[in-house]
Amino acid sequence: MHEDHAEAVRDVSGEPRPHQNAEHDHDHGSELSEVELRVRALETVLVAKGLVDPAALDAIVETYETKVGPRNGAQVVAHAWSDPAFKARLLEDGAKAIRELGYGGRGGEHIAVVENTAGIHNLVVCTLCSCYPWPVLGLPPVWYKSAPYRSRAVIDPRGVIAEFGVHLPEDTEIRVWDSTSEMRYLVLPMRPAGTEGWSEERLAALVTRDCMIGTGLPLWPDAAQ
Repeated sequence: MHEDHAEAVRDVSGEPRPHQNAEHDHDHGSELSEVELRVRALETVLVAKGLVDPAALDAIVETYETKVGPRNGAQVVAHAWSDPAFKARLLEDGAKAIRELGYGGRGGEHIAVVENTAGIHNLVVCTLCSCYPWPVLGLPPVWYKSAPYRSRAVIDPRGVIAEFGVHLPEDTEIRVWDSTSEMRYLVLPMRPAGTEGWSEERLAALVTRDCMIGTGLPLWPDAAQ
């Protein structure tokens, strides 16, 4: 399962993040959902009243898009694949090891890292809301917060990951981890074969957001060329 499928799931849910064009915000040309229109209207009112600084909003968005996001998690995974000592520390105390690479903050105070192996596949869900390790994965995707995913991931994890394109042998054990505000989880996927001698930069390019949640697998080396 790659990122493309996750985008398709969001499309089916009817809540994609459309491209916004100032020239097409009127009703007949807008692709914004009802919720997004309400958010935009609220933002406009708050800015007009001087209660919110547009620059501050832009800074927050930029932080989560460029500084806090799956690329951070990919760096963590790539480093673990390359450095056995770091991997051991990561599995022992995820949050502490992740801070070694400079990633931390809200949502990252307590992170447990669970490792996929040939016989075990891990899947992360938050059954109560949408608890998520923000410093290493950024903002949670829409489908992660949806009620169907939150319920079915526990009841039928094999069926859920199959819908994302992940088909595992019947004897593979699937472990489901329920994230909470006290403990959030990050999946350490298996390193793809044929990547011996690769730099951490090349390895990080194989790591997708979904494979760190458990709804995907790392890209094959050929796909990253």
